[in-house]
Amino acid sequence: MPRFLTLIRIDENNTPEGGPSPELQERMGELLAEMTKAGVMLDNAGLTPTSQGTRVTWSGGKLSSTDGPFTETKEVVGGYLLIQAKDKAEALEWTHRFLRVHEEHWTVTTEVREIAENC
Repeated sequence: MPRFLTLIRIDENNTPEGGPSPELQERMGELLAEMTKAGVMLDNAGLTPTSQGTRVTWSGGKLSSTDGPFTETKEVVGGYLLIQAKDKAEALEWTHRFLRVHEEHWTVTTEVREIAENC
């Protein structure tokens, strides 16, 4: 069964104050439990803010590091879902359900990509 990585993108400067509501956390927990029971969920997590991150770049044969926050970036990866599904259509169905769990005042974008197995 193919695996898919769903990158969850947020604008960390415009996330709701206080983070996810208790109701959102409950709905999300229920959905993730359902995905786990269905054998779809392999892993998921949120990520710490970019202020706690470091970018490492390889360019011109040299490494450079830049500590966050990365103010020039509007959208950042705020978390991920690693799932297995029969095809991309099923992966997108689960992703749509994941997004619909959020309240209307959230702005969340996801990028769903199949994992290339033999690279």
